[in-house]
Amino acid sequence: MNLAAKDIRHNLGRFILTVFGIGMLLMVVMGMAGIYRGLIEDATLLVERIGADLWVVQRDTRGPFAEISRVPRSLVYRLLAVPGVQSAREFVFHTIQREHRGKPLRMSILGLSWPLDKGEWLPLIAGRPLGQNHYEMVADKTLGFRLNERIKLGKDTFTVVGITSGMVSTNGEGMAFLTVLDAQAVQFDMPGEAIRLQRAARERRSEKDDVFLSQPLLVERLARPAAELPAITSPDLSAVVIRVAPGADPAAVAATISTWADVSVFTRTAQEELLLQGMVDKARRQLGMFRVLLTVIAAIIMALILYTLTLDKLHSIALLKLIGAPNWTILGLILQQAIALGAAGYGIARLVGEKLFPYFPRRVIVTNEDLLQLAVIVVVISVLSSLLGIWRAMRVQPNEALMG
Repeated sequence: MNLAAKDIRHNLGRFILTVFGIGMLLMVVMGMAGIYRGLIEDATLLVERIGADLWVVQRDTRGPFAEISRVPRSLVYRLLAVPGVQSAREFVFHTIQREHRGKPLRMSILGLSWPLDKGEWLPLIAGRPLGQNHYEMVADKTLGFRLNERIKLGKDTFTVVGITSGMVSTNGEGMAFLTVLDAQAVQFDMPGEAIRLQRAARERRSEKDDVFLSQPLLVERLARPAAELPAITSPDLSAVVIRVAPGADPAAVAATISTWADVSVFTRTAQEELLLQGMVDKARRQLGMFRVLLTVIAAIIMALILYTLTLDKLHSIALLKLIGAPNWTILGLILQQAIALGAAGYGIARLVGEKLFPYFPRRVIVTNEDLLQLAVIVVVISVLSSLLGIWRAMRVQPNEALMG
């Protein structure tokens, strides 16, 4: 006869409630590990999906994700002339916040270098990649857009031609993919009144310049949009991404580009390390500390529960000793209950977590390694937490059974 199973059946209601509470606590521990891995996945997702060998950014900056980077469009053609460079693509990345269906909507916009990059590499679940240079968009499903829906951004209206899955930025925001020209049009969009004031300011400054006073036709040209003025360059890019030719050494190509005074160059690995050590480092460490803290709390709670269960059985334990039951029988009773409590709690944590984690605002990735690690932790916690109950059981004297 198994005394642990008999005692659990005798107090089944209390055992179920206790298991459920332990399971919810272990689910949070499991969720912390999943959020941690999801944070890492989101931080490095775009760098891995783009597949560039080198990232060229503004000098003394750490790339388009960590801080603002501005490089001229002409940099693309300079890089194509470097030996070992197979392709160089424009890269524009920024975040905007708009209102959609009466609610605030925050999205990250990535400009694709049309026509070299139409978004064929995106994990589409509906629709198609970009088919033209303007007014089309591929959006992640977390943004809530519908296929063929028309979205107004700035002065232009874009049609959602494709829906992706799992394409989010380092902050967990869904991404929208436009061509570079459209992404820049959204990024540098200005209200009509701001444009009018800008033109008026240029005209006022021209009234104090002898060149414009002697050539009135120049004043008329100042009324044109800023993008059409010869003296004003086209909008800058966030970065230029490079693929190295087969057989070429990426380190040698990077060394050549790094001698230029206006840019910095990073390998794919370096860009991922910058993201992990910069943008998500504190969040990653904080999640790790919470996970350790919750594990310790789970151990303490289980120890207190098992101690309380042992106190309720002191008379029965004394009676067992009185009739000559060996100590290992009593030890087995408490230890088996502790392991059963931990195993059942782990099972509930896994089942409930699989149902709830997909609804979390940020991605939760629970791997088999994490599940195995948590299972080992639960076994260790169960054994250690049973020690307090075992210690109290060993102090029970057989004559206490005769005292009522």
